[in-house]
Amino acid sequence: MDISAAQQDMRRGYVSGAPGIFASSLAWFAATYVAWHLSPEQAVWVLFVGGAMIHPVGVLISKSLGASGNYSKSNPLGNLAFASTLWLIFSIPLAYAVSLQRVEWFFPAMLLVIGGRYLTFGTLFGMRLYWALGLTLAAAGALLAQTASAPAMSALAGAAIEFVFALVAFGLHALWSRAQRAAASASV
Repeated sequence: MDISAAQQDMRRGYVSGAPGIFASSLAWFAATYVAWHLSPEQAVWVLFVGGAMIHPVGVLISKSLGASGNYSKSNPLGNLAFASTLWLIFSIPLAYAVSLQRVEWFFPAMLLVIGGRYLTFGTLFGMRLYWALGLTLAAAGALLAQTASAPAMSALAGAAIEFVFALVAFGLHALWSRAQRAAASASV
């Protein structure tokens, strides 16, 4: 399987990653709510728990849209997906340690970590959208840390950015799917 075929397999299986971005935005929205109405410390845990649910929720959404919610076993990009997940998991303790010093730095730190992970999705899905998403999240994280923004505002920034990019990803996937069907019809 060449890189283009592997990327197409990822796009087909995961609806170009749009459900995952959307599920992530929901986790950020939940953390925003808790940061505003309860406490930033509790919001940290909400983002951890919500973050653990992103993949399963994304798969459920993908399947509800008619996709497999998986990639082919022969897809060589599966290792990159797994490695980027491990990198994210290994980075979470650093963000948590930062929150113990200054809780308002946790959400910007997570925006930087997650932004970095999304950069690998540019290769996984073959979409420049993920470079834009990753860099936008990282820039927001850096700006929010510099300005010592309130935790709820930082969480809301993550939620809003991911929600907008999820909508764009759904739209791009619809266009890509239509082009794939047209190409398949033309070759018959």
